[in-house]
Amino acid sequence: MAKKVQGVKCKVYIVESLDELDRKVLGGQRSATLNRSAETLDATSKDSAGGWKENEAGFKEWSVDTDGLLIQSDEAYDLLEERFNNSEKVGVIIELPNGKTYEGMSVITDFPIDLPYDDLVTYTAAFTGDGELAKVATAPTGE
Repeated sequence: MAKKVQGVKCKVYIVESLDELDRKVLGGQRSATLNRSAETLDATSKDSAGGWKENEAGFKEWSVDTDGLLIQSDEAYDLLEERFNNSEKVGVIIELPNGKTYEGMSVITDFPIDLPYDDLVTYTAAFTGDGELAKVATAPTGE
C-alpha cells in the first residue's frame, strides 16, 4: 500500500529570492493550499468530431494560500510584512516530506491578521505566482 503524505509534515518557506539558500520556515503555519490552473483555449472548428467542443491548455498560473498562528518573533513573517508594505515580490517554497519541492516568486495579494477576543491571533497570506512554479527534487527532510 502506498504511503500517504501527512499535511502536518509539509512546510511553507519564505525567501527573498530563489537563489538564496537561507530558507525561513513560516512559523505557526497551520495549513496551506497550492493552487494550479490553466486557461482553456477554444479549439473547436466546423469539423470537430461529433459536434463536441475541443479545447487546448493556455497560459498556466499558480497561487498559494496559507494561514497560521501569529508568532511574536518570526523572521519569515517579518519578511512577508516588509515585502507586503513595500509592494515587493517574495519567494515561496513548499516542501513535502519526501523532498519534493515547489518554488516560485510571488506577489503577496492578501495578508490579514485576525485578532479575536477569545482565541489566539492568526494570520492568512495569499501569494499569486509571478512566472513559473518549479518542481524540484531535494533530499527528504526525514520527518
